[in-house]
Amino acid sequence: MIRVFIIAPTPMMRAGLHAMLTTADLEVVGEATALNGFVEELSAIDVIVVADEKQLEEVGRVVMGSRSVAIVVLSDSDERPISMLRAFSLRGWGVVPLDAPATQLEAAVIAVAEGLIVLPSMAAERALAHRSVIEAINLDSLDEPLTGREREVLEMLSRGLSNKLIARRLSISEHTVKFHVSSIYTKLGASSRTDAVSRGVRRGLITL
Repeated sequence: MIRVFIIAPTPMMRAGLHAMLTTADLEVVGEATALNGFVEELSAIDVIVVADEKQLEEVGRVVMGSRSVAIVVLSDSDERPISMLRAFSLRGWGVVPLDAPATQLEAAVIAVAEGLIVLPSMAAERALAHRSVIEAINLDSLDEPLTGREREVLEMLSRGLSNKLIARRLSISEHTVKFHVSSIYTKLGASSRTDAVSRGVRRGLITL
């Protein structure tokens, strides 16, 4: 279960985000208007969702360098949030549009909790077009070790199990399985399930 803390300026926005982020995989553990209402211990939070871009810098000062907390910012202006988030050295981070649907926001939260970076499509296209931006967002994550859950998923991939069966075996949603598989591909540099299993075997992560 991914523990989420919400920072949003209005009661209506907090209530809306609370409803969107209460799912089988996510649990809202707290919410506040601003950082001065931020009373939870960081150790009890996996992802902070910031709906007020003005609060981002202050939130960043508190969580900077944390490898256990990730941030998702809701913003229609991606350049400034991306620049700030890169400097915080977080476990994972992302930017999604203010009008993002529940499925997109949930997907972003799950992704950053797994240590990934989530960018709006236009920002991602710019990153692919400019090498300097790609270097700036730090793709060293390709060399990160697999988490225990990712090893479990990789092991099940090697047995030929579908996402649906993996989700059932691990008691998680199929959506979460897809993110684990995506993270495995990224970390192993794999292009398919077969390639991921092959690379996992060569690295001694699994045995056939």
